[in-house]
Amino acid sequence: MRKIMFLTLGLGVFLSGCKAPPISSAESKSPDGKLVATAHTFANSGFGGGPPTTFVYLNWVKGSQSPTLILSLTGGSDVAVDTNVEMKWLDSTHLELKYKENQTVDFQAIKWGDVDLSLRDGTSEKPHTNPGDMKNERRGPPTPPPFAYKKTATSQSGH
Repeated sequence: MRKIMFLTLGLGVFLSGCKAPPISSAESKSPDGKLVATAHTFANSGFGGGPPTTFVYLNWVKGSQSPTLILSLTGGSDVAVDTNVEMKWLDSTHLELKYKENQTVDFQAIKWGDVDLSLRDGTSEKPHTNPGDMKNERRGPPTPPPFAYKKTATSQSGH
């Protein structure tokens, strides 16, 4: 019984330590230099494999806060030199994300603070600002990870 428990524990530790680094990464700073968007693509090398996954985060350049997930894509290229998503700042409050064909949008935020986020399918030039507008995607809004949204209190004053 001890051998089985030891082997199970060892296998768990081994598998938890097998997080591979991203196969590609990119970053784009806002024109005013206050924000940075970062994208990381990971090969899905788990049991059974699968398509690569790309995560895009938005964060302040200064400070120690955690970045916020704004886009998650599945599919695309697993070649290290390929970029599965392009990030283009139209101005300091509008970030446009463009993904390549053969990718599925798993999660999309449409706003982060004062920043508007728009998504463009690389196979068409039609921008997507609402996940419900996308064709050939899953029906209904995806469930965001718990850290993607923060509920903030707003104060109403009679001034």
